[in-house]
Amino acid sequence: MPFLPKMRVARPSDNLEALLQFYKQGLGFEVLARFDDHDGFDGIILGHPNAPYHLEFTKAHGEVVGRAPSQDHLLVFYLPEQSTWTDAVNTMKLAGFDPVPSFNPYWDKVGLTFQDPDGYRVVFQCAEWNR
Repeated sequence: MPFLPKMRVARPSDNLEALLQFYKQGLGFEVLARFDDHDGFDGIILGHPNAPYHLEFTKAHGEVVGRAPSQDHLLVFYLPEQSTWTDAVNTMKLAGFDPVPSFNPYWDKVGLTFQDPDGYRVVFQCAEWNR
């Protein structure tokens, strides 16, 4: 691609309000947009205004999507500075979310994993992304 696109990760949920607490209070994301009954869907878009990515969670009226299909569905955030990583972990804990053991032990070596209300997981990796 001749340019770097912005990326949206979109996922259905049965728990929009619970996800809002996890991603807003735990990760410090902002509500970028919110919609109700847009063609039968409610949703929230979360992220940071200047980041090249954001997350969208939707709830289709009358549908049940259930929990994550496995414990290895991850969003990984690389936080190479120890103080930044520690701050992120402490913010998540202060928001009421405790770390869980990672399904793949690789992520526990220099990171911590947290599980959102739908069972999907977020890893704070205290390492540089070098690829």
